[in-house]
Amino acid sequence: MPHFNFARIASVAIALIVAVSFLATAAAETTKVEGLIKARSGEKMVVQTVESPNLVVLLTDYTEVGQVQGVLKARRKEMSMAALVPGLKIKIEGTNDKDGQLVAEKISFKGDDLQQAQSIQAGLHETKMQGQQNAEELEKQNAELKAQNAALQQHQEQISANKAAVDAAVARFGQLDEYYIFDEVTVYFANGKVTVDPKYNSQLTALAEKAKGINGYMIEVKGYASSVGSASVNQQLSEDRANAVTNILLQQGHVPLTRMLAPGAMGETEQVGDNKTADGQAENRRVVVRVLQNKAIAGV
Repeated sequence: MPHFNFARIASVAIALIVAVSFLATAAAETTKVEGLIKARSGEKMVVQTVESPNLVVLLTDYTEVGQVQGVLKARRKEMSMAALVPGLKIKIEGTNDKDGQLVAEKISFKGDDLQQAQSIQAGLHETKMQGQQNAEELEKQNAELKAQNAALQQHQEQISANKAAVDAAVARFGQLDEYYIFDEVTVYFANGKVTVDPKYNSQLTALAEKAKGINGYMIEVKGYASSVGSASVNQQLSEDRANAVTNILLQQGHVPLTRMLAPGAMGETEQVGDNKTADGQAENRRVVVRVLQNKAIAGV
């Protein structure tokens, strides 16, 4: 029988198995792809290839990056990873990890492709900056519009408050059909002023004395302003003027508080003069004082 060296045969077989396994593993894990960088964040890139629209490629400290040069593209110029920008066409050699991501060992690209990608990035940066500037301008305009709306709302609230005050005064003093009017004095004011001219003091005290001889009398005081200027300011002017006249009736005319109706601030209502003329405006800056007697009392 022929003599076999089983130990040697076993050793050769194991070596062949290891070699075949190594070659098979290397062939299975080595991957070469071409594609376009869609996005990059640090060491991770997303590359669009023919086989995959979103291939994840990982960069390591050992990844070689180079630009191919020469007519035959045979020479290779080492480049920084900073050249790997979105829009760049690249070739990748690497291996797949357990998560299916391609770990890049070598990456190459053409100079023309890099220049084109950088031009695209410059345009995108300019567009982004312009968009940011437009967004900031829009935000500024929105803030101004918000402030204008707030001011408008405040103005409308002031108008509503003025109207409510006038309506309340009309409710107190408008029912003149229930009263007899025995006497009346009108006091005029300078523009923007609330101080009573001393020449009216004697008229007001005389009115107060006449009123005291009337059974159940009441004294009505209503202040007015011209419609020149702010409505809210004019509303306040009419109130201050009515109060100033009321104080003279109380202090100099000695009219009891029980005989005084609350002063009415009528603002810009019941204009008697043309506000387009100085004389008309002067007629509207006034306080009207009336001595009233309730018709029910008069009939007693």
